[in-house]
Amino acid sequence: MMLRAEPAAGRSQFHESARAQVAGAATYVDDIPEIRGTLYAAPILSGVAHGRLLGINSSAALAMPGVRDVILAIDIPGDPMLAAFAHDEPVFAQHTVQHVGQVIGVVVADSVMQARRAARKVVCDIEPLPAILSVDDALAAQSYVLPPVFVKRGDAAAALARAAHTLNGELEVGGQEHFYLEGQVAYVVPQEQNQWLVYSSTQHPGEVQHWVSHALGLDNHAVRVECRRMGGGFGGKETQAGHMAVWSAIAAHKLKRPVKLRLDRDDDFMITGKRHPFAYEYTVGFDDTGRITGLKLMMAANCGFSADLSGPVADRAVFHADNAYFLQDVEIASYRLKTNTQSNTAFRGFGGPQGVIVIEAILGDIARTLGLDALDVRKRNLYSDELAAPSTSSGRTGQEKPVRAEPVEAKRRNVTHYQMKVEDNILEPLLSKLELTAQYRQRQKAISTWNKGSPVIKRGIAITPVKFGISFTATLFNQAGALVHVYTDGSVQVNHGGTEMGQGLNTKVAQIVADELGVAFAQVLATASDTSKIPNASATAASAGTDLNARAAQYAARNVRDNLAQFVAGLDHCGAGAVRFEGGEVITPDNTRPFTEVVKLAYANRIQLWSDGFYRTPKIHYDKTTLTGRPFYYFAYGAACSEVAIDTLTGESRVLKVDILHDVGTSINPAIDIGQIEGGFVQGMGWLTTEQLVWNDKGVLSTHAPSTYKIPATGDVPEHFRIELWPEPNREDNVFGSKAVGEPPFMLAISVFEALKDAIASARPARVQLDAPATAENVLKALKP
Repeated sequence: MMLRAEPAAGRSQFHESARAQVAGAATYVDDIPEIRGTLYAAPILSGVAHGRLLGINSSAALAMPGVRDVILAIDIPGDPMLAAFAHDEPVFAQHTVQHVGQVIGVVVADSVMQARRAARKVVCDIEPLPAILSVDDALAAQSYVLPPVFVKRGDAAAALARAAHTLNGELEVGGQEHFYLEGQVAYVVPQEQNQWLVYSSTQHPGEVQHWVSHALGLDNHAVRVECRRMGGGFGGKETQAGHMAVWSAIAAHKLKRPVKLRLDRDDDFMITGKRHPFAYEYTVGFDDTGRITGLKLMMAANCGFSADLSGPVADRAVFHADNAYFLQDVEIASYRLKTNTQSNTAFRGFGGPQGVIVIEAILGDIARTLGLDALDVRKRNLYSDELAAPSTSSGRTGQEKPVRAEPVEAKRRNVTHYQMKVEDNILEPLLSKLELTAQYRQRQKAISTWNKGSPVIKRGIAITPVKFGISFTATLFNQAGALVHVYTDGSVQVNHGGTEMGQGLNTKVAQIVADELGVAFAQVLATASDTSKIPNASATAASAGTDLNARAAQYAARNVRDNLAQFVAGLDHCGAGAVRFEGGEVITPDNTRPFTEVVKLAYANRIQLWSDGFYRTPKIHYDKTTLTGRPFYYFAYGAACSEVAIDTLTGESRVLKVDILHDVGTSINPAIDIGQIEGGFVQGMGWLTTEQLVWNDKGVLSTHAPSTYKIPATGDVPEHFRIELWPEPNREDNVFGSKAVGEPPFMLAISVFEALKDAIASARPARVQLDAPATAENVLKALKP
């Protein structure tokens, strides 16, 4: 049947799985029909934060009905250490345990519940050792998973010494549980000749393949990993999905049976890593207008017991400690601390939020100290093309010394502290537009009037911007491959290395491929991520999923189109460049043919109807030792205006209004992009207001279930929630002129945190000390004299 082929990209197409998801027909790993003989695994967890593992008694578990075996470190056929970057994490705990919830082994049984009940009967003899459970203790002990990193530009000490004003401050920002709807799960099926099929809910099938083959002592080609979709990932399934696959594979290898492992919510909390909690200390110098003239910043990341992705997470926090602002004389110390807690990992924003929040907190403190409007102070510090003051200047406005004969570029306020030039800057016009459309000044006056007449309920408002770098900070991951197959009926299949976790990646890829071939969106099918089709694929992370995979798919489709164009040009005796593909037709100066007819003719003439495509991000480079260079292809920008109310008697708060202006370039799918902005903002709001992780003095995570850990619900979403897209394409040559949208909106929620501090300041004019998350308890603490 001939489908009407209108342009697909740039329109709000339905998510390719939406109807199936609503109907309950979308298959996740736990929905895959199980092969006869499938067994089920459950983890054996450490109950001690740090200790010597002296022995394991499995007799009671093995005596229970349905239990087949207990799998421990001795059963690992390959390397007992996971194939992680730092090679510092055991597959199963061996001689020591490093946190409460560390997996010591798994019980395998005929049913899920039999395995879980038996796992609780395994007795582990653990001799407790001193545990490091806090950032302060880790700093004092110099306990690191990776060495500290120091980045500086100019002379911060001298700039602070001559600054008109200085402030010292501290801030603590908590971690965050991923709380994906679909928990961690893997299903491993033995194949012939010692080959393995792994169904994994993972953002990185290639890494799961690597980890499983490493643990089994096999070559990568013997392991095939497939992922059709995830029920959410948010970074929690970038590395840590690999654990489930490895544990299941070791059990399947020993028992020669298929094995599935799905964590329940409580175990997921106890085992898996979170967003890195950060602690900060800073000294900032500034002039009478609030412009920063010098900054010393200490950032301490709680990494948990192993490195995991802590290095690049902490690096990105350093890269984003400027956010939207020029820092001329700056010194940043980044500590990557080892504690006896879960190994923290990737989370939406990947360290960016932990960098952005501290500079926003500093600017808010400066504004309140000087009695100035916080937005004015933020705008005063924005990146711009104006000349920067020479490093010997006083830092006071109006007292800059004449510019000396140095390279002009070095004197502009448009180069980051890691030496990347900000070439696509839209910060000032974007902020100014939101200031007007959100009626910031009028609302600010109304809020001031309200607060004067309301002794209990206080309101606050804030606008904060975001400048977020797009690319993997590990340069080698900025590559992607794809396959496009055109079948003889004109239908198209595309496969790429990215994974679909609900963010609409497959939908956008299909839109791009449809337009490249000039066919209807409905003619294109995106299939499951599969390591046997696209090898060595990077994780779907860093907001780069569409940038990388859609471009690779576009190139693959373009190769097929070029094959068809040359064929048709030969039929009509014209140049291949004169052949157009649009509206489901192939058009030359002399003829118009349906795409399906051209495909059949091409097949009959033995023309290749499939191709691969490969893309590598251009322009990026940086020195991992000094953290200088161009780690990002471009920046995505945005700003949010948030209005809040607090109850000064209880500390409770509510977000009343949110206005967002966000830069996605030319949107491939506006509906999906707006959905990502909404979801990212609300998730960020949860991180900063309600989602509090609490460990007791024994290292036990006390908040390990929905009953004790509060994510935002529908009632937390403000009734006034307005989103507008910035109307300008990406200035870099990115697919369709688009920009990444997954992570940057998360940091827009920092406006909520700053608005809460604005409300607190109206009740307590002295300096506001508020740590995140701003729970009712923390708000009350901040309100105390």
